[in-house]
Amino acid sequence: MSAPFEERSGVVPCGTPWGRWYQTLEEVFIEVRVPPGTRAKDVCCTLRSRHIALAVRGQELLQGKLFDSTVTDEGTWTLEDRQLIRIVLMKTNRDAGNCWTSLLENEYAADPWVQDQMQRKLTLERFQRENPGFDFSGAEISGNYSKGGPDFSSLEK
Repeated sequence: MSAPFEERSGVVPCGTPWGRWYQTLEEVFIEVRVPPGTRAKDVCCTLRSRHIALAVRGQELLQGKLFDSTVTDEGTWTLEDRQLIRIVLMKTNRDAGNCWTSLLENEYAADPWVQDQMQRKLTLERFQRENPGFDFSGAEISGNYSKGGPDFSSLEK
């Protein structure tokens, strides 16, 4: 397996007015479009366990309480091509059943179809981790996959 699961299988993004966000079992990715020519010194980004704040040139773009907790010391942001800010948050709860339904507690919720696709993706990623010799990146899943799908960990191998 040369590429990470999400690179082989794609991502399920949730569009927002400022960009998009998506998630894996371990991380939440936030991509914010900013005016071309933005410099790092124009950016003020605060990442805490349950809170995020992002402003560019004094204009608030994103601020609020995160849907769930993250590992504060592992959150990062980068400015790419002077027009895109990419924020990576490490989830505290890295279980397939921990599919964020929105980025913030009451904002930027995934619509039901996108939420369903996100949960399917996290379930397949969990299966991939449990069975490293198989490639689930192009697999389809049906049935009970909510909350991370069935738990087969107690079965004998």
